[in-house]
Amino acid sequence: MDMHETMKLDNQICFAFYACSREMTKLYRPMLDKIDLTYTQYVTMLALWEQDQVSVTALGNKLYLDSGTLTPLLKKLEAAGHITRKRDIQDERSVIVELTEQGKALQEQAADIPNELACRLEGTPEEAALLLEQMHDILRRLQQSNK
Repeated sequence: MDMHETMKLDNQICFAFYACSREMTKLYRPMLDKIDLTYTQYVTMLALWEQDQVSVTALGNKLYLDSGTLTPLLKKLEAAGHITRKRDIQDERSVIVELTEQGKALQEQAADIPNELACRLEGTPEEAALLLEQMHDILRRLQQSNK
């Protein structure tokens, strides 16, 4: 591929990821509107449903979010009544995020979202599993190259 071809936007892997991410977020929007969450709030709740009572630092690491993005997000989730944030008794520097009963109940309301999304994408479970495996592999490679 010559330089002219390699510099085309449609030939950029990064742009394909970016565009897919934006389109995926658009697919989620109507489903998430029903439970009054943004996409970023949704993935935060997914992480908390997986592991409750986690430090802000650990949550940020899991979500690949810095504190400047995560803190306002957590404030909104707290104002909505889904979580609480409290200083860790054993380490005052650390803040622990915990689901409220309302936040735990929201999981049931969100339970159909993954299946609804899969239906909208019209793929097979095998295709989804292969794509997820490939995405995890690319993420691992990116993390290694950023060290």
